[in-house]
Amino acid sequence: MTLKELKVGQSAEIVAVGGEGSLRNRLIDMGLIPRTVLTLRKVAPMGDPIEILIRGYELTLRLEDAANITVKTVENKKPQEPPVIKYGRKRKRRGSV
Repeated sequence: MTLKELKVGQSAEIVAVGGEGSLRNRLIDMGLIPRTVLTLRKVAPMGDPIEILIRGYELTLRLEDAANITVKTVENKKPQEPPVIKYGRKRKRRGSV
């Protein structure tokens, strides 16, 4: 089964990354490495591109690229959720208790 065939909400583990040359290297550089768990989050209205949650971040891929990634579905594993980023810090006001 390829990443292209997953349904929204399904989790899968990457088995192999296909493609040739720079395409394969680009996919691996984006964190698509075998034994990594991912979840298909969204599909665009026309079906292309798709958004996956992998290694704590959302990644958008074209279906053409997703077809090069072989996966197997998993039931109980969930990928890392993206971290909640809080900007700034609370400061005490001068003269307050």
